[in-house]
Amino acid sequence: MNQTKLIGVIDAGTNTVKFVIYKIPNFDQLCSHEIEIKQISLKEGYLEHDPLEILSAVHQSAKIAIESLQNYGFSKDNISTIGITNQRETTVMWNKKTGRPLYNAIVWKDTRTATSVDEIMEKLSVAKDHFVEISGLPISSFSSALKMRWLKKFVPLVRETCREGLCLAGTIDSWIIWNLINGLHITDCTNASRTLLMNIQTLNWDPQLMNAFSIDEKILPEIRSSSEVYGKINDGSILDGLTVSAVIGNQQASLVGQLCFKTGQAKSTYRSGCFLLCNVGDKPVFSHHGLVTTIGYKFGKNKPIYALEGNIAIAGTALKWLKDNLKLMNDAADSEILANSVPTTGDCYFVPAFRGLFAPYYQKEARGVICGLTAFTTKNHIIRAALETVCYQVTDVIEAMKKDADIHLKKLHVDGKMANNNLLMQLQADISGIPILRSLSEDTTSLGCAITAAYAIDLVDLRPENRVYSVKIHHDTYLPTTTIEDRKARTNKWKKAVERSYGWSQPLKSTTMTNEQYSMLSSIPFTLYITTSFLLLATSEICK
Repeated sequence: MNQTKLIGVIDAGTNTVKFVIYKIPNFDQLCSHEIEIKQISLKEGYLEHDPLEILSAVHQSAKIAIESLQNYGFSKDNISTIGITNQRETTVMWNKKTGRPLYNAIVWKDTRTATSVDEIMEKLSVAKDHFVEISGLPISSFSSALKMRWLKKFVPLVRETCREGLCLAGTIDSWIIWNLINGLHITDCTNASRTLLMNIQTLNWDPQLMNAFSIDEKILPEIRSSSEVYGKINDGSILDGLTVSAVIGNQQASLVGQLCFKTGQAKSTYRSGCFLLCNVGDKPVFSHHGLVTTIGYKFGKNKPIYALEGNIAIAGTALKWLKDNLKLMNDAADSEILANSVPTTGDCYFVPAFRGLFAPYYQKEARGVICGLTAFTTKNHIIRAALETVCYQVTDVIEAMKKDADIHLKKLHVDGKMANNNLLMQLQADISGIPILRSLSEDTTSLGCAITAAYAIDLVDLRPENRVYSVKIHHDTYLPTTTIEDRKARTNKWKKAVERSYGWSQPLKSTTMTNEQYSMLSSIPFTLYITTSFLLLATSEICK
């Protein structure tokens, strides 16, 4: 029998659930299977997932991946342990007696709780950063605490189940583990650090935070480390009998997968959004420049390692918007070719603040703008500007990290689907002025989770004093080609464009036409309306 040891990973992301299998000792990806998750949007700003669909996808993807092992000369018996990595902040509440979800999972980027932010700050008479030195987080719509609060307030079944003492709540990792391991209700400190309910220094649920958001500790999972043996799976599925030895949020898993184990090392993941985390060591660093403090990872009984994080809401989503809404290209993958057809953006700047600006600005009233248009601007200039906007936002986060932690990055490790765009990577190097190292690993998130799981059962050596790790990461490297003066000039114009995006979502104090007048105008052809308006204006000027 083949004695090679394998590690399995459940990767429950925002858009897909997959099961990935790695081969020890080099962590070569052996096989995987991925299933797309339905995105449920009841209205603008809402995004939900069906928790039962996520669980079904876990079982189905695991079954197909494990059954395919025979094609490589392996079987389930070769799997030593599995790890779980997941979309963070996404919140589920369920009945611990029936096991049924009480409502759909509210996804991390759902903004329905935006009004709750103002409501809570007013109720408690506090600023949004009031709890930062306890939780590491500002009061924001991202946090799980506000999602739990919303569910209790607006879903009668949740309120009733809470009154009966039968309600449990948690992030996606907790939901999956509870179903896999006979009602075990746990989470790890990386996921707990995203809830706005955990004390970032004690790694316990904090009474002050729970009281502020009206959350009972009885419904919350026990907080554990990211790397330890939690128990054996006993749900009757193909995973039966396997141990779970890692739970880690997906962006923190990517930090591990990029081997950012030294203070001052950072990674950025480029997907629909962008997530930049920097290892700041075993003591938390609190931001005064729009970043959040989070747990990077905690391996067993070792000290937790902290990270500063900047979230950029719109990255690949900007390209999708240009494709779907403006029809500027047939596929977002075409962006590299189209943007490369022009040498610059023609001084065009695109600020994609569709739902406000996040790190490091946190301007929720901001809205998207395109500045610097001329008669010579083409769609290719705008597409190139959309690529550059990702790089400017990442660079802004890097600058904020420098101010908060006095960390001067010597290089930036990158990954994610969008990082396959070679032009984007070169632009990132040119705009940030630092080398960009793109991982050649297929998936650093799953890889990081596999490393974390392997550590728990002594299959990998990650001791800080051992500089020769048993895991090797290979990279493509992009070096800056611009001058300091050029970078400063371009960055200054970018910041001007950002300022022009502020305050757009504020309601008008008065309107110039009634709904009835608008309805009449909407039936007039646009060219006729403009012509008529021009003639009326001209007539009024002549009559003066």
